Amino acid sequence: MSCYHYLFAGLTAIALGNLAQLGFATPIVPSAPAELSATLTPSAFPFDPQNRTFVPERLRRNDNPFPYRAVVGKDDRVPMMSREFPWAAIGRVEGISADGEPYSCTGTLVAETIVLTNAHCVIHPESGKVSRRMSFKPNLIDGELQSPEDVADVQTYYAGTNFRDGNDASDWALLKLDKPLGKKYGYLGWKNLPYTQLTNRPRQVKLIGYSADFPKNPRSIPGIVLKAGPGMTAGVHRGCSILKKQVNLLLHDCDTTGGASGGPIISKFDNDYYIVAIHAGWRRVNGQVLNYAVEIARIEEWIQADSGE
Repeated sequence: MSCYHYLFAGLTAIALGNLAQLGFATPIVPSAPAELSATLTPSAFPFDPQNRTFVPERLRRNDNPFPYRAVVGKDDRVPMMSREFPWAAIGRVEGISADGEPYSCTGTLVAETIVLTNAHCVIHPESGKVSRRMSFKPNLIDGELQSPEDVADVQTYYAGTNFRDGNDASDWALLKLDKPLGKKYGYLGWKNLPYTQLTNRPRQVKLIGYSADFPKNPRSIPGIVLKAGPGMTAGVHRGCSILKKQVNLLLHDCDTTGGASGGPIISKFDNDYYIVAIHAGWRRVNGQVLNYAVEIARIEEWIQADSGE
């Protein structure tokens, strides 16, 4: 069974699945004035040539996304309540599908105007149709932004697959924004690491995603009441693991559900956080349900192919 069958037939809450089950309180209508257009070359995306993580001078660093207490019970996620780095660079991707349905995913700033997410957050895997409009809301917490004017519209995109080629391992996409939000919120570099190096770092990665089931509403935490409902605050699973590689996908045990598609799996290297994989969906392996992610290698293959390296 191909990836999109797992995304849509098996898990209706995944982005672009049964959108009525995503738990939206009100319709999401991004303000983009025109439909999305595709671009084909890496030169359209102004990356840092050294792929560095960038932290704005006035933005503090903080390893803790939730400076209160952990979620009690089997769910290991905590609410992302921090306005500091690296959490500030992660946000909610909101879109209107080709059929006019609202949906959401997760994305990460990887340059001043570039967000990394999943291809299936732009292109419907079953129909092949491209979303009408998309926007990005950085560091959304309880449905609120640091500044209302920081909503950015997506101008162009590149998707690693159109799904007609069955290339689920390239379920990644880059979105070009109409505002340089990375100047304010910072952005994350990525590291293309061999999967063996990732599997040798047990409980050393974190997944951040705007899952449609998290946090529960109402959800009371000492000193905090999150009122906006599920999907309006990101959940962070700290200390999860990349387990193994299977059919060019990375299997992991980080807690997440629909809406977290495109969420970054990050790890710390020399005091800076980097994206090491991109969460994409789930599949059943030997009777066990495991989440899977896309390798950073897929993005770098595209960049190198275009440069002739």
